Amino acid sequence: MAGTEHTHDGHAHRHEHTHAHGHGHGRDTGWSRVRHQVAHLVRPHAHESAAKVDRALETSARGMRALWISLAVLGATAVAQAVVVVLSGSVALLGDTVHNAADALTAVPLGVAFLLGRRAATRRFTYGYGRAEDLAGIVIVLTIAASAAFAAWSAVDRLLNPREMSHLPAVAAAAVIGFAGNEWVARYRIRTGREIGSAALVADGLHARTDGFTSLAVLLSAGGAALGWRLADPIVGLAITAAILLVLRDAAREVFHRVMDAVDPALMDAAERSLHGVRGVRAVGELRLRWIGHRLRAEVAVVVDGRLTVVEAHRVAVDAEHALLHALPRLSAAMVHADPAPMPGTADPHAPLMHHTA
Repeated sequence: MAGTEHTHDGHAHRHEHTHAHGHGHGRDTGWSRVRHQVAHLVRPHAHESAAKVDRALETSARGMRALWISLAVLGATAVAQAVVVVLSGSVALLGDTVHNAADALTAVPLGVAFLLGRRAATRRFTYGYGRAEDLAGIVIVLTIAASAAFAAWSAVDRLLNPREMSHLPAVAAAAVIGFAGNEWVARYRIRTGREIGSAALVADGLHARTDGFTSLAVLLSAGGAALGWRLADPIVGLAITAAILLVLRDAAREVFHRVMDAVDPALMDAAERSLHGVRGVRAVGELRLRWIGHRLRAEVAVVVDGRLTVVEAHRVAVDAEHALLHALPRLSAAMVHADPAPMPGTADPHAPLMHHTA
């Protein structure tokens, strides 16, 4: 692995490249709903190893802060609802309270994932521990599925065994509190998750939204009970179960994409445009992106003039990596391989050899 250091706009950069020949550039494809930002242009452009660790710690710290704030909000919501459950004996509100408590507890696997993500790479885990977030995402998807199953069971049970509830105004108020708390947490988690590139935190935000839907079911059931229609609660509960399943589908798709190393095609387009703009790059060969936690890694082969010296080809590779780091704000590392363009009248050095037999 060769490296070079240079300055850009007064800021030092450390770039590392892999120049080993052969075209097994990995099977890395990746994904994420990352919005392209130009904020990188107004921040210091440090790409040294220490700076990369600092950025990882910063994003992990933001994720942990989002989890703790969400835990506090949902915990307060669950406590307020529990008081009303004791007063009213509402089974529907009890289920909503359990949902809120379970949603708050999903902070545990995410918190563990963020803490693991701070650990340095080892000789066994050479890419670090960022993929722990993907495992946390799977746990959260399973939690959403369990919530859907619980909501369906509660709705069917209430349909078969209608129950009277008291203190309807308090139940309605608790339902509104539950919905407001969950929706606020959902927006906060989804926004933060997308800003730091954490699919697990986005999935956790979607889970909070499902509990908000459950709270609305409690509100509608309280309204139906006030009107004397006891079947309103189970019917609305079944409808909310269907809505939870839709959210489950979206969350499962996001986590599946991350586990399968999918990336937003717009990221590929941005990377290719930046590489084509590098002086000395004649063509862009194999380009692969992947997410590791909430950071991107890139591997690319660029075609350069075959008459360049090793030092000149290396300089083109440095410029190509520099362009990628500026084009993709979430990129933490890029490995650039420089392939010489075939000289006129000569065979392509990378073309497969033809074997002839007598």
